[in-house]
Amino acid sequence: MVFGFGKPRHKEISARELADMLTKGEALVVDVREVDEFAAGHIPGAVNMPLSSFQASKLPDPAGKALILNCLGGKRSGMALDKCATAQAAVDTHLAGGFGAWAQAGLPVER
Repeated sequence: MVFGFGKPRHKEISARELADMLTKGEALVVDVREVDEFAAGHIPGAVNMPLSSFQASKLPDPAGKALILNCLGGKRSGMALDKCATAQAAVDTHLAGGFGAWAQAGLPVER
């Protein structure tokens, strides 16, 4: 096995796992898509922090909940997680497949 390949760089959770956490009040979702994408539809209760202006130091206080990042497919949330790691922010998880996976799973969408 080549070093660095084969394992995801960031923790991922499925749409169903995230829905479960949200139902139990255990997660706060930070959506890193741009404002227009967020307005078109997002996970209920999510906070919008576009990647274009993302700063780990400006992440909301999750008040004991897990902060979970998401975007449309997982690429931008991974980039935001890289910024969190650089800033040593305690955020290391994103939604596998992003908002696309959430919508595909038939989970609620807020507009």
